[in-house]
Amino acid sequence: LDEHKRIVKAVAGDVRKAHRAGCTFLDMLYQKRIDRCADIVLVSQGGAPKDLNLYQTQKALDNAKHAVKEGGIIILVGSCREGMGEETFEKWLLEAKKPEDLIQRIRADFRLGGHKAAAIAMVLQKAQIYLVSDLEQELVRQIFMQPFETVQAALDRAFAEKGEDATVLVMPFGGSTLPVVSENEEIN
Repeated sequence: LDEHKRIVKAVAGDVRKAHRAGCTFLDMLYQKRIDRCADIVLVSQGGAPKDLNLYQTQKALDNAKHAVKEGGIIILVGSCREGMGEETFEKWLLEAKKPEDLIQRIRADFRLGGHKAAAIAMVLQKAQIYLVSDLEQELVRQIFMQPFETVQAALDRAFAEKGEDATVLVMPFGGSTLPVVSENEEIN
């Protein structure tokens, strides 16, 4: 589907061949080659309605993790004005004492909703997450992210931590952009 929910491609036939053909087509649309991973990745789901809650906004993290260096910072931007967005997702995040708890939990008891909480934890194994949203700051801290009121404040803090010469990559439509490090570049 395109951004207006119109069908742009359909595949059929042998399940594996059709799936591979669909993936190849999607790669042509959404894959973006990058020379190297960045110190700081600024990512958004693309605005309303894709960022109404954290459950939806989280989708941008899944792709941003491929663009950030180990030990880097992802600045996730999304309104989240409707809160967390999904009951299991919220419960798991709030019950965890540390991100690793979420990864262990999903391995032991897969639950829809919980899988996205675990996905956040997996990103946190690689990078810090600064969240610019309408969520309460204490809630954001409780779910292992650093809250910021503005993108500029988050970016200023990221530069303070990573240095003025830190590399930055911006992904305005993070949920539909798959960064791939060029083959001749070492993955960080």
